[in-house]
Amino acid sequence: MPAPLRDTAEVSLRTAARELGLRPREFELAVQIEEVRTVPGPAGRTRRVLREEVERIKAAPGFPGALRGRLRVMGVREASAFLDISPSRCARLARAGCFGPVSFYVNRYRTVVWLYLAQELRDFAENNPQLLTGRLPVGLRAELEAGVDHRALRWRGRRVEQLTRHAADPWERAAARASVLDDATLAEAVPDGGERARLRALRPCFLEVRNAAEVTRDVLEEVCRAEGAEEIRWYRFLLDADLESARAAEGPAAARAVREPGRGPAEGRPGASGAAAGEGRSHPGTARPVAGPPTAPGPRRRWSLLRRRRPRPGVRTAGGTGTRGGRATRVPEQ
Repeated sequence: MPAPLRDTAEVSLRTAARELGLRPREFELAVQIEEVRTVPGPAGRTRRVLREEVERIKAAPGFPGALRGRLRVMGVREASAFLDISPSRCARLARAGCFGPVSFYVNRYRTVVWLYLAQELRDFAENNPQLLTGRLPVGLRAELEAGVDHRALRWRGRRVEQLTRHAADPWERAAARASVLDDATLAEAVPDGGERARLRALRPCFLEVRNAAEVTRDVLEEVCRAEGAEEIRWYRFLLDADLESARAAEGPAAARAVREPGRGPAEGRPGASGAAAGEGRSHPGTARPVAGPPTAPGPRRRWSLLRRRRPRPGVRTAGGTGTRGGRATRVPEQ
């Protein structure tokens, strides 16, 4: 019996990377910053790339050199030479959140080494030439003297934004928001056990880890976790809004089931199947959602709160949309 014809309208991520001449980490970055656009795969499978997307990239002027140029990343020393400033000034600008990292790795000394897109550094320099020479503005100096470090926060914001763009529905968006919240915060934000189990089941892979030692995993886990009251509050607000949309999409009956306090966690609630078993497990990377009871403000009121509470950067930043608040990360970094 002849083998079934292979669907050539889509290709796997590995095939797309090979045809574009990109190494695994280069391709992973290309997907994250949407240089290569992906589409959902079959149920339970990884995302895929349309054949026409591969051909579009290959037909672009300057391929493959231009594509590799847009994927060029550099650490703080190379970035300082690129911007023609000292390494210490470059690191201070990064800690202040003037530009955000696109990736990172943990070296053998268990130190986080942040990597920045060359294109975003170029954009920052063009938009903020006054920050490359002379004294930094008073506001930035005050933040740095207070010990702020927005690098991990900016990276988390970028990653969460990408995951929410790939989400197929409000529940998947909520799971992406929840992926940066710890278990205690999640339990407080989402008291319903069935909903927490559903969010855990839908939680996306926040960070790909390859053969990392346990001590390195601890560092990675800390980088992936939201820190500081302002950042945590921001993600809880977003999670709360996504949960409200998810409940509303499933109809009034589902919303009433969630809001009846006398009912058990698995009674009449979406995604409640297996909640009791999932509730007892401890998942180190599990995120936490936000409150969605009837006392929560309506959508118009909530979004006005979000606009008022979201931190506003003092300079034009390059890349990412992460918030500017939160305390400095405790992880040693470069």
